[in-house]
Amino acid sequence: MGVKKANLVSSSPSSPPAGGGENLLGDEMRKLTVGISGATGAIYGIRLLEVLSKLNVETHLIITEAAENTIRMETDRKVEDVKSLAKVSYDIKNLGADVSSGSFLTEGMVIIPCSIKSLSGIANSFNENLLIRAADVTLKERRKLVLVVRETPLHLGHIELMLQASRIGAILLPPVPAFYFRPKTIDDLINHTIGKVLDLFGLNHHLFNRWGSSEMKKTLKKKGFKD
Repeated sequence: MGVKKANLVSSSPSSPPAGGGENLLGDEMRKLTVGISGATGAIYGIRLLEVLSKLNVETHLIITEAAENTIRMETDRKVEDVKSLAKVSYDIKNLGADVSSGSFLTEGMVIIPCSIKSLSGIANSFNENLLIRAADVTLKERRKLVLVVRETPLHLGHIELMLQASRIGAILLPPVPAFYFRPKTIDDLINHTIGKVLDLFGLNHHLFNRWGSSEMKKTLKKKGFKD
């Protein structure tokens, strides 16, 4: 029951989730800011960009210097090839970029993966670079900010940072995969996290079989479970 790559995404958005996900831009193409920080798991950011490129979403990308090193270490991708997946890519030091202003309309922002250093900057509104500034703008404009925090184990300082970020409006989405859909590959596990991110922005996809879906019911029935 592995993921079929031909069916990863749908070109039409699903119904917006409660609390956000509606198209703020009217008939314009939906815009989403994507940040990739230096935490391990650069493939999550790359995969999100790949999927969004197949949807009607205009991506604005910010990659930190540490993330560029992580991309080189953890993948066979060139940093420029990753940047080319986005509609626009910004220099991390460019605090005058479009996404640094609240008057530049977007659906919100995802930082994937999000390092503890970036989490700390966001939780404390320490706008030292464009990634943190864009996240701070997203929060002050009451738009959706999703932080895919990649760290384990956690000490109290990490937990308090996540609590503070949540208090000021961020959504914490650690890359914690489910196993009820019977993942077969690392790609399946990655796609599950990407699918959860897309759900928060009301973007339809077929990255994993959902609980309650006909596919899941068939699998459970074969194992002797009843509806």
